[in-house]
Amino acid sequence: MKADEGRRRSGPIQVGVIEDHPLYRDAVARVLNEAPDIELVAVADSVARFAVQDQPPGSVVVLDLKLRGVQDAAAVLEVGQMGHKVLVVSAHAEQPEVLGAMQAGAKGFLSKDVDGDELLRAIRTIAEDNAYVSPTLAGMIIQDSDERHAGPKIVLSEREKQVLRLVAAGERDVDVAEILDISVRTVRSYLDRIRDKTGERRRAGFVRVAIREGLLR
Repeated sequence: MKADEGRRRSGPIQVGVIEDHPLYRDAVARVLNEAPDIELVAVADSVARFAVQDQPPGSVVVLDLKLRGVQDAAAVLEVGQMGHKVLVVSAHAEQPEVLGAMQAGAKGFLSKDVDGDELLRAIRTIAEDNAYVSPTLAGMIIQDSDERHAGPKIVLSEREKQVLRLVAAGERDVDVAEILDISVRTVRSYLDRIRDKTGERRRAGFVRVAIREGLLR
C-alpha cells in the first residue's frame, strides 16, 4: 500500500476560505460551490473570525497571506494548529513568501492569478495529503537552489524520497512514522541521511530539494 492510500477521504472535501478582499473571496467561493466534490463550510476575512466558525478539523483552508490581524507565516501556523491543511493563495508570491509559508506548514502555494481549474486541482491534491506548488512558483523557488547545488546529482533511496516528500509537505516526524509504519527513531535516522546527502538543515531547504527532485506536486 502506498503511503498516502491509508488516509483516503470519504465524502466531499471540506474547505474553508480566509480572504479579506470581498470580490476575490466571492469568486473563490463561487468556484468551490460549483465543484460537486467540495463542501464549502466557513468563509471569513481574518484568522480570528475563521477560528470561531465551525470548520471541521482536517479541512483544506484557502488562506491569503496579507490579512488584518494575524498574517503571513504566523497565519499559516495558526490555521495549521487548528488541524487544517493550508493552501496559500496570495498576490505576494515571491520566493521569501513561498518558502516562509511552506516552512510554516502550508501544504501548497498558488498565486492569485491562478484559474479555477488549478485551484481545484491543488485542493484535491492537498486533500489526499500531498503537497502542491504551481509549476511557475516551483521553478522560481529552485532557480537559485540549482545554482548552489551545481555539483553531482543527489541520489536518494526510495524510502528517503518518501520521508523527504512527507516532511516537505509539512508532516511531523511522528506523522511520517505512522504513515510509513516505521518508528520515529527510524524517521530521524532517514532525515540525518537526507541532511548529509543534500547539505540542507532546515525545512525550507527540504522543500527546495523535494521540488527539485519532483517529489512535490
